[in-house]
Amino acid sequence: MSLPSLPRRQALAAMVAIPALGSLLLLSPRAFAQTSLDGRRFDTTAGMAGKPAHVPSDILSFSEGLFHSSDCDQYAYGKGRYSAKAEGDAIYFEAVTESPTYGRNTWKGWVRGPLIEGQFTFHRKPTWWRPNPEPLEHWFKGTALS
Repeated sequence: MSLPSLPRRQALAAMVAIPALGSLLLLSPRAFAQTSLDGRRFDTTAGMAGKPAHVPSDILSFSEGLFHSSDCDQYAYGKGRYSAKAEGDAIYFEAVTESPTYGRNTWKGWVRGPLIEGQFTFHRKPTWWRPNPEPLEHWFKGTALS
């Protein structure tokens, strides 16, 4: 196959580059799908670091690039953007959710098949009686909902 309007070297480069570029375009959606958790929901338990669970059921969900904790609704925490990265057979994620009254939670965890596990840190909102509150570490773990 030759491209008459291009010199031979450029024609050869084009014949190699165009199919390679097409392959990358076909792979990109697949690569994105592997790191997106959108549409996934998990029933989890949670507790303070080093202690047993005090939250018997918290539905963690991922949708349209946002992370949500159902248990945190009672404290007026909203949804927060999440980032995700595939590594081996796991997808690692991070998110931040905020409450105008209580402060913010920073979430870090992983999903492996139907399992989710991680930790979140509750950064309490400063008050006049506690101007520099200590962050409170928590754990969570659970399984996917179908």
